[in-house]
Amino acid sequence: MLTISIVVGNPKPRSRTLVVAETLVNKIIGDGKHQVQTIDLVDVADHIMSWPNETVQALNRQVAASDLAIFASPTYKASYTGLLKAFLDRYPEDGLKGVVALPLFTGGSLAHSMGPNMTLAPLLTELGAVVPGKGSFFVMDKMDQIEATVGAFADTYISNMRSIAKVVSAVG
Repeated sequence: MLTISIVVGNPKPRSRTLVVAETLVNKIIGDGKHQVQTIDLVDVADHIMSWPNETVQALNRQVAASDLAIFASPTYKASYTGLLKAFLDRYPEDGLKGVVALPLFTGGSLAHSMGPNMTLAPLLTELGAVVPGKGSFFVMDKMDQIEATVGAFADTYISNMRSIAKVVSAVG
């Protein structure tokens, strides 16, 4: 069974960023045999800066054991939130090795659309994750177009992952 984690760094609980991330998972995977765990970091914000903290360590282990993880954040100062950064800082080098990771930002305009590629994707790669293509940026005033916009993100990721799978099957 495929295990999927959605990690949302929005300081607002049950945010629209979470909705966009859940939509991305549904567009990529659809119905089938998979298990999705959603981690809304605001729910554990009081624990994130406490070192060590078993609650956060357990969440870190769950994400590291995932096959696919979506890391979603609203755009703050042209980057991801400190909440998401503090969560990711708990991983050692290669702590996400073997996880396919998709960086996803939400924001008010396309002015920061390079954010997921310039800030979050390099961090995920440094942590050992496989990032199959450029990060996605969703403009929040387009919620009425979420299905089509996120569907296009999903189509690109699916195509990229199929290309990777083709190479993997050739090298054995």
